[in-house]
Amino acid sequence: MLPFSYALRNLFRDPSRLLQTVGGSAVVVLLLIAAVALNQGMDSVLSASGSSQNVILLGKGSEESIERSEVGIDAESAAATSISGLKEILGVTAISGEITYQAPIRTASGVEEQALLRGVFETALLVHETVRLTEGAFPGPGEVMVGHLAHRKLGVTQKDLAIGKSLYFGDSEITISGQFTAPGTVLESEIWFDRNDLASLTQRDSLSSITLRLAEGDIDDVELFTFQRNDLELASIREDLYYQKLSLFYEPIKIMTWVTAALVAAGAIFGGLNTLYAAFAARIKEMATLQSIGYTRTALFISLIQESLLATLSGTLIAFILAWLFLDGQTVPFSVGTFTLTLTPGVIFTGLITGVLLGSLGTLPPAIRCLLPSLPKALRSH
Repeated sequence: MLPFSYALRNLFRDPSRLLQTVGGSAVVVLLLIAAVALNQGMDSVLSASGSSQNVILLGKGSEESIERSEVGIDAESAAATSISGLKEILGVTAISGEITYQAPIRTASGVEEQALLRGVFETALLVHETVRLTEGAFPGPGEVMVGHLAHRKLGVTQKDLAIGKSLYFGDSEITISGQFTAPGTVLESEIWFDRNDLASLTQRDSLSSITLRLAEGDIDDVELFTFQRNDLELASIREDLYYQKLSLFYEPIKIMTWVTAALVAAGAIFGGLNTLYAAFAARIKEMATLQSIGYTRTALFISLIQESLLATLSGTLIAFILAWLFLDGQTVPFSVGTFTLTLTPGVIFTGLITGVLLGSLGTLPPAIRCLLPSLPKALRSH
C-alpha cells in the first residue's frame, strides 16, 4: 500500500484542480442539505400542526381548504349540544368556531404582505393546546394578538409587531394586544383577531370551520352528527389528517426543490468529473512507474480514492460550515405559515453520505481509465 502522505501531497500538486474539486463538492453537498432541510422543515411543521384529538367541521365540498369553507354560525352551538364526548375544562366545552382568512396586512412602517388571519374567541385556546399567550392579553374588539413568527411571514422585525403597535387591514387600524407561541406549528405565524371584528372586516356572516376537541368520544360521533344534520351541510376530518392532506398539496413544490438541486448538482458533478479525467490522464505514466517498482494496481486505485475523498470531504466540511452559518435556524415563509430549517441528524447524514459517494463512486471512471493501459503502453505515454 502507498503511504497516506502520498495522497495528501498529491492534493496540492495542482491548486486550481484542488479548488475546483473542493468547491464543486461543497456546492453539491450544500444544495442537497438545503433541499432535505426544506422538505423536512415543511413536513415537520405541517405534521405537528394537527392533533389527533381535534376534529374540524368544514363546509361540505371544502374539505381540502379551510379558507374556502363556509359554515353557518348556528352550527357551532348545534355541535356543542349534540356531539357527545367533547372535552370540557372548568365546565366550558372545547369547541371553537373560527374564521380563517388570507389577506394583506400593513404594518406601521408601511410594509404590506399576505398574512393568515384567524378570527377566534377565547375558547380557541381550549382546542389549540399548543398556543401559549406569552405577553399581553387575548384580543378584544379592535385588537389582535400575533404569533411569535408572524414577523417573518410579514418580512418585518419583531419590534414592528410589539404590543401597542398598530396593524392595518385595509383602512382599519388594529392594535396589537398580545403575543403567543405555538412551537413547531403553522399557528405561530398567524395573526388572531376577535372573531366579530374579522367577520365585520371581511363582511362575512359565516364561519370557516369549527374545531372540536374530543375527550372520550371519537370521530364517529362527529360524523354521525354531520349525517343527522344534513341541513348544516357539514363534513368532518381529523385535524392531523387535514394537515397531512395539506402536505400532499405542497408535493409539487418539494419535487421542484429536488429537481432544481439535482440540475445544479449535476452540472457541478460533471465539471468535477472532467477535472478528474484531465488530472488522472496526466498521471498515467506516473502510475505505470509506481507499478514497475512493485505497487499493485489495487494499491494505486486505493490511493487515488483516498486523494479524491480528502478533497470531497473537505468540500463537505465547508458545506456544513456554510449550512450552519446561513441555513440552520432560518425560517422560511410559505402560504399557510413558516417553517424552520434545522440541521437534523438526518440532514447531516445525507450531506456526509453525499460527500463520501462523490469521493468514491465519482472517482471510479477516471481512476479506472488511468490504470487501465498495460504497463508497457503506459510507460511510453507522454
